[in-house]
Amino acid sequence: MVAADQESFFATAPPLGDAVAVAAKLQEFIARNSSRSHPSGKRALPRTTRPRCGTHATRAGLSFHRTPEGLANPRASLSCDVRAEGGGRRRIVCVTSGGTTVPLEQRCVRYIDNFSSGHRGAASTEYFLKAGYAVIFIHRRGSCQPFCRFLPDDSFLNFFDITTESKVQVVESHTTVVKKAIGEYSKAIEGGSLLKLPFTTIFEYLQLLKMVATSMSSVGLHGMFYLAAAVSDFYVPWDSMAKHKIQSAGGPLDMKLSQVPKMLSVLRNQWAPLAFCVSFKLETDSEILIQKAEMALNKYKMNVVVANLLATYKEEVVVVSNGERNTIRRCSKDEDLEEHIIMLLEKSHSKYICSSADACSKNGYEKVIPLGIESLA
Repeated sequence: MVAADQESFFATAPPLGDAVAVAAKLQEFIARNSSRSHPSGKRALPRTTRPRCGTHATRAGLSFHRTPEGLANPRASLSCDVRAEGGGRRRIVCVTSGGTTVPLEQRCVRYIDNFSSGHRGAASTEYFLKAGYAVIFIHRRGSCQPFCRFLPDDSFLNFFDITTESKVQVVESHTTVVKKAIGEYSKAIEGGSLLKLPFTTIFEYLQLLKMVATSMSSVGLHGMFYLAAAVSDFYVPWDSMAKHKIQSAGGPLDMKLSQVPKMLSVLRNQWAPLAFCVSFKLETDSEILIQKAEMALNKYKMNVVVANLLATYKEEVVVVSNGERNTIRRCSKDEDLEEHIIMLLEKSHSKYICSSADACSKNGYEKVIPLGIESLA
């Protein structure tokens, strides 16, 4: 029944308008970044020396409820380097970000929205790039973008003024932050390590995810999915949707919503079965948070579930995997929680890739001592 629901969703969904162009971009991006000769950049996530934070925190700002196997003595464990050096292949991550909308009419005037600023996805994309990953960024139009998080909230036109020679320039108060954002963004785009694919509706989002996942199946173990988008649980099927604007003169609106077919299991088992998969679980009740995360871990065969509460999602997350629960807390307002999430996931991905003795040699990876977490207190 589940498979039939998934097939029906895609069969009746309005076709992606630029599907041919998206497919071409994906093919080129993946070929470029999965090539053994790709000149990937050096790893940029540094060893951190921030002071300890909390009773169980480490130098990386990580608070472990249970010590992850293989990290208790990091120098005794071996990992796979994320860099494409020495004939190795570069890792590619698909980051989804922002919320999906559910149209109520085919010629849409009204819609139901899943709110998400996209901040976590945008910040995580920056840290994946710094770690050496190539990133496919599936994002909601108008949501927070990588390298734009620290731009002022002023109107775009307030960033500029006109000189006496009638030239446009950035106002002095914004010069530093705008120059930094443009420089980092240009480096990622021109270097071919960032591909941005926008969506608005649930139909666009799931079609893009399927296209990316099936394209990334060739990447195998080197691929990761970091599914941070806020995806609608309910929708109006396209073929049962009103074609024109629903008229208020008809009285109260009584509408039955269908459940959006669950795509995590099909992504994990069919579209990209070898990829490392990370999903997110947001709850408002702390009593059920971990239970829900573990259910998602087992039901959909995720490698990792990042669990967070609505009230504290900017300050704390619990990274749940088989037999492990790692709590990551932000120590100060000046640091990003996402930096520590990506540091931990990079190591988990390395462990996943090198889980069998021949995986590294088969896929062109060197065995190296993992970096980033120096010690656990």
